[in-house]
Amino acid sequence: MCGRYVSATAASKLAEEFRVDELVVEDLGERYNVAPSLDVYAIAPTNENKRRMGTLRWGLVPGFAKDEKIASRMINLRTETVLSRPAFTKLLDKRRCIVPADGFYEWQATDAKTKQPFYITSADGQPLAFAGLWDRWTPPDGRGKEGVEPLRTVTLITGEPNELVGRIHNRMVVCLPHDKWDAWLDPAVGKDEAATMLVTMPADQMRAYPVVKLVGNVRNEGPELLEPLPGH
Repeated sequence: MCGRYVSATAASKLAEEFRVDELVVEDLGERYNVAPSLDVYAIAPTNENKRRMGTLRWGLVPGFAKDEKIASRMINLRTETVLSRPAFTKLLDKRRCIVPADGFYEWQATDAKTKQPFYITSADGQPLAFAGLWDRWTPPDGRGKEGVEPLRTVTLITGEPNELVGRIHNRMVVCLPHDKWDAWLDPAVGKDEAATMLVTMPADQMRAYPVVKLVGNVRNEGPELLEPLPGH
């Protein structure tokens, strides 16, 4: 799974990197311990097929949900689930997005009681493009009423890990290669073609190293969380 990541690059720089047409969010600042339930940057197409970058809340509340408590269980969706359940296949068809990140954390079990966090990022220092799905949700008692704003949320898709991440964890977030960004964000591309993009990023394009256990507490923040442990 992917439960924490780093978003330290300025919104303006991300907008340039991802060729965003409309930037509709203020800079969220440097964040080194992004956790579920927070607002996160997300890039998605508009109805006019322009590329917009705004924010979505991390933890999917599907449109069919009875309440928003489901969000804590839907920070990630497995590729197998996305491809097999019609409700999520529909999102794959119509509500794809990219969640940009500098890197992410995974925990390796060292024994029955201990886990060591690792920071995983691109080998070339370029931003990662997490494959995301988003949806709108309105409380049942607010549907059809004026002035009730829908909640917009996002989930990250996870799949099989590559050889590098597989030594740390048995799942990893799907990171879209640069040459697939346009197609993933193209509304004309359907779910079947989108499904072919849900592949594992090659291990030789990533690097990973152990970091301090402070990252395990969501209240801890700062670039020191990225410092490699001595000897790494």
